[in-house]
Amino acid sequence: MSSSFGDRVKISIFGQSHSEAIGVVIDGLPVGEEIDLEAAQRFLDRRAPGKNAYSTPRKEGDQVRVVSGLFDSKTCGAPICAMIENTNTRSKDYAQLKDMPRPGHADFTAEIKYHGFQDYRGGGHFSGRLTAPLCFAGAVCLQILERRGISIGAHILSIHEQKDKSFDAVYITKEELAEVVSKEFPTIEDGAGEEMKAIIQKAREEGDSVGGVIECVAIGLPVGIGEPMFDGLESKLSSIVFAIPAVKGIEFGEGFGVATLFGSQNNDLFYIEETGKIKTKTNHHGGSLGGISSGMPLVIRTAFKPTPSISKNQATVSLEKGKNTTLSVTGRHDPCIVPRAVPCVEAAMAIALLDLYELFQ
Repeated sequence: MSSSFGDRVKISIFGQSHSEAIGVVIDGLPVGEEIDLEAAQRFLDRRAPGKNAYSTPRKEGDQVRVVSGLFDSKTCGAPICAMIENTNTRSKDYAQLKDMPRPGHADFTAEIKYHGFQDYRGGGHFSGRLTAPLCFAGAVCLQILERRGISIGAHILSIHEQKDKSFDAVYITKEELAEVVSKEFPTIEDGAGEEMKAIIQKAREEGDSVGGVIECVAIGLPVGIGEPMFDGLESKLSSIVFAIPAVKGIEFGEGFGVATLFGSQNNDLFYIEETGKIKTKTNHHGGSLGGISSGMPLVIRTAFKPTPSISKNQATVSLEKGKNTTLSVTGRHDPCIVPRAVPCVEAAMAIALLDLYELFQ
């Protein structure tokens, strides 16, 4: 299983949903960077399970223990190794899934690829549980990026068919990002958030689940981050964002909307500010031209599928008997993973951008 990412700043995520612990090794960080572990823990707490009515009832403290890589709270050149104990597992809930794969989940493909040796409990290494160490790595990278004038924030753009308003792709400010990130349910318009909560609760009551879209923005990027082709902003960001379980799509700037525009509508016209900086009047390109940052806000939108684990009866197969059967998933699962995935998208963007930033220097 390949669970590593990065060229200059590298992360490697280890563990399974029901193993003794999960964690991450972060290598290649610039030395002498002070890391506020309490702030990193607060960031991680945003994705923790069991905190409200619209997440899984599985409760995990997700307390990070850093065992190497920091000296006097600063990066010392050695890899950071951080561990998070799994303390509230109920492996018996997953016994039937080794034989009867969940529709929409990796149970079937993992069984065939790894010949039954994979850890199927709680989804094993395929579980969204592994986004906890991803978030810790992202929190570390975010602190370093902030010192370089780069801020990242995200909100829930939609749940099912209910939409929030979008960020202003031209004039979004650091203060606006901080405001929405501080919310318990991160939407720009609180009324839209309440409607989304109602949709999630209805899906839960019906034994179903819903998906949604997260919009994430980075501001303060200098011009020139990224390379053409394989190491471009779009390429690197897509690679790590798709490592978040349940992600099914990503778009940059206007995204698929550009297909309906004329070139005269889509092109972002350049102008020079009074400060002498070159900017664009609009931001359909989403902050990336040719895979390289343009200096405008970097805007991505990420689509998440509904949680596959639902209690409704679904058709599946018995791998052992070679027969058709039905499955109703038991256990503790999110009726919508989107609210808890918001910091995961921020973390993924932070890791990719710090990796590219260090290559840029």
